[in-house]
Amino acid sequence: MHIKSSEFVISNNTYRKCPEGSRHEFAFIGRSNVGKSSLINMLLQHPDLAKTSSKPGKTLLINHFIVNDEWYVVDLPGYGYARASKEQREILRTIIENYVLYREQLSNLFVLIDSRLEPQKIDLEFMEWLGENEVPFSIVFTKIDKLGPIRLKENIEVYKQKLFETWEELPPIFTTSSEKLLGREPILDYIDGIIHK
Repeated sequence: MHIKSSEFVISNNTYRKCPEGSRHEFAFIGRSNVGKSSLINMLLQHPDLAKTSSKPGKTLLINHFIVNDEWYVVDLPGYGYARASKEQREILRTIIENYVLYREQLSNLFVLIDSRLEPQKIDLEFMEWLGENEVPFSIVFTKIDKLGPIRLKENIEVYKQKLFETWEELPPIFTTSSEKLLGREPILDYIDGIIHK
């Protein structure tokens, strides 16, 4: 897929105010600081489109970006930001859950996982919840340039085995590095396949 154009459209704190129409939406989510905004910018070849920050918990709203005047990338708030207040965590949980469950235009949710870490309970529970609610999702391992190929393969295998404890079949899995521009084409091809199904 060739990205001809991408631009910010709108930020909202509720799915009810998201853009109208039937365009496909591909949302990105993950724990705070997993590299979500960097990945979006890499995919769309637009370095400053999604706002990146070294501080976790930067994205607090649902951000829509129109791509090729045809479909949307949606940057969702991160989850599991430990330093957020209980009240703020609850607000973000409501924003995320309502969008994921009730946004009919959501075609696929890309769940980002830091490839350097062992399986985290919060990620596993979130994916379990997606499965229970029949939300279409894929797993994207980020920051693969920070590991050697053998360690990366081992980490992903450990993750797969953990998932197979509760899943009969795994969702699509992608590996990426925003810094090294790795994994861009497979994700865009996957999106293209859904749009033109």
